[in-house]
Amino acid sequence: MNNTYYNKLVFELSKAGRQGFSLPTNEFEGCYSIPNEIKRNDPPLLPEADEQTVVRHYTNMSNNNFGVDTGFYPLGSCTMKYNPKINEENADHPAFRQLHPLAPASAVQGALEVYYNTQKMLSEIGGMSEFTLNPFAGAHGELTGLMVIRNFHIKRGDLKRTKIIIPDSAHGTNPASAAVCGLEVVEVKSNENGTVDVEALRPLLGDDVAGMMMTNPNTLGIFETQIPEIAKMVHECGGLMYYDGANLNALLGVCRPGDMGFDVMHINLHKTFSTPHGGGGPGAGPIGVRQGLENYLPNPQVKKNDDGSFFVDYSSDSLGSISGFFGNFSVVLRAYTFLLSCGKENFAKMGSLAVLNANYIKEMLKDDYELPIGGLCKHEFVFNGLKDKSQHVTTLDVAKRLLDYGFHAPTIYFPLLFHEALMIEPTETESKDTIDGFIKVMKEIAKEAAENPELVKTAPHNTPISRVDDVKAVKEPKLTFKF
Repeated sequence: MNNTYYNKLVFELSKAGRQGFSLPTNEFEGCYSIPNEIKRNDPPLLPEADEQTVVRHYTNMSNNNFGVDTGFYPLGSCTMKYNPKINEENADHPAFRQLHPLAPASAVQGALEVYYNTQKMLSEIGGMSEFTLNPFAGAHGELTGLMVIRNFHIKRGDLKRTKIIIPDSAHGTNPASAAVCGLEVVEVKSNENGTVDVEALRPLLGDDVAGMMMTNPNTLGIFETQIPEIAKMVHECGGLMYYDGANLNALLGVCRPGDMGFDVMHINLHKTFSTPHGGGGPGAGPIGVRQGLENYLPNPQVKKNDDGSFFVDYSSDSLGSISGFFGNFSVVLRAYTFLLSCGKENFAKMGSLAVLNANYIKEMLKDDYELPIGGLCKHEFVFNGLKDKSQHVTTLDVAKRLLDYGFHAPTIYFPLLFHEALMIEPTETESKDTIDGFIKVMKEIAKEAAENPELVKTAPHNTPISRVDDVKAVKEPKLTFKF
């Protein structure tokens, strides 16, 4: 760690006798007593610092945090797009922020209208009959969608359908969600083009298959052109098709999962529709279903009366409740604001611009970085490390060196189909100037790797914390401060 003043821990700034506060006199002294067995023997270990020192410390620490508001964030499969501040203003509006979750429907008609309208917008976007906004995150949405599929089979008495087919290129949350749902994961291989091998899929289908999960475009950023055929095969064996909406950004305004043959899908509102995310939240993973599956959605469900008012409904066929109240309302507000701000007339531009930006970067860098699968990509693409591997500079080294130039690193070592995977997603909100700057730096790093490999292998050099031992950090984490 660089030994600059503002990167020291608060405890290192502590000076005996300093304080930045004064507490009022305890007016209740002697009115109560603390049992001796729970009293401290020693005073608490707290730093002694004045207010100005503490404020400067945390302010400067916050400046070390990287986010989409501070720089380019090409994190593949995460869709880290800019979050317009009008979203935050509406989410923080007192009329919404101060609502009580147990308020009766008659007192929160505005909030229910937001829910209802968002559900209808998402249904139109996804080509689905109905949506629920209850799931708290993408993986939570996956689990809920799989519960809908399993509930559908159980309600029909078809109890033997316990298998879910998942491509080898899938996000790790897919098999995890399926396992939590009590389903057996069956992997289907990809072909040399990076898409699902239809011939490898055929022998996996049978009367024990509950469904198949797919992401389109897939994790390699490639459009799965054979989905209609795959959907027909799965439906003919009695299974349902599940669409993982993690990569929906590439399809916005161009095509819809429901039209491809998917029966259930989820959308990451916090990715696709512009809510700040990362570090575990906030998030929302609404799920949509085709006609005939609406009653299997989780309770409660927001619906509209003939007179235009809104009410809360509970279906007897529902899988039950999967979240407290109505999900993450603030994320829904942000997504609703984003969709209204964009408008139907501009909606189709999002997917097209995201695809344009990704292909531009890919084509500009393919002479310096190995492109295992060529051709048109969608919103993201994957390099397999540097094209020149003679100096043994790894993808991790490239990612660390990017930090020195002020860029967040792309996703690395995922998907697992390539040993040195470097997955880049620029999103549609980045300007050509920013993207050109990123391309220039990536080319410079490739040049450094060939001419001065140690510079790249020992990066980063300009960050508060230099190169760390990643293995040791995992095996011997230091989770508390020690003098």
